[in-house]
Amino acid sequence: LPGYPAARLEAARIAAAQGKISRATAEARRAAEAIPTPQAVALLADLLDRAGRPAEARRQRAAIAVIDRLLEANGVQVDLESAVYRADQRIRPRQTVALARQARSARPSIYGDDALGWALARAGSCDKALPYAKRSLRLGTRDPLLFFHRGYSEGCAGDRGAMLEWYERALELSPEFSIQWAPVARAALRAG
Repeated sequence: LPGYPAARLEAARIAAAQGKISRATAEARRAAEAIPTPQAVALLADLLDRAGRPAEARRQRAAIAVIDRLLEANGVQVDLESAVYRADQRIRPRQTVALARQARSARPSIYGDDALGWALARAGSCDKALPYAKRSLRLGTRDPLLFFHRGYSEGCAGDRGAMLEWYERALELSPEFSIQWAPVARAALRAG
């Protein structure tokens, strides 16, 4: 399905997992140009960063805020996704925590718990983050990004051993679970 943007986005993720960053970037660009979703544009930005093109990545990231506003104006709820993305990038941490709280209240779920925990951890409120990170895994969901966020929160709260355990679990489940965060987890494990 060469003209199907969702398939192109998945092809980009697969190529990235295989270390084919140039191909992944091209696929992500085609997906983002066809249907500029926040997920497609964020993946493209991460790939551009990985390819050593930070100026292009910044331009793509600037577009995400515009896309979010357009989606919200048309009644699409992007609050959880937006909070996680903003926490990833450390965009206005206090506002991101407030957004994550609203999102969790509007859409209570393990992903709401994760978004709030992640926003709190990235804002440096480690002790407040950890209960939400733990709560996000209460159903036994095997999501490597949730595992990574839990590990980050554990490390942020001062438990490096638990951080490394969760990073290892995330990487065992999916070695390339995130263009941005899998390398961070690998580096932490190498450093011990």
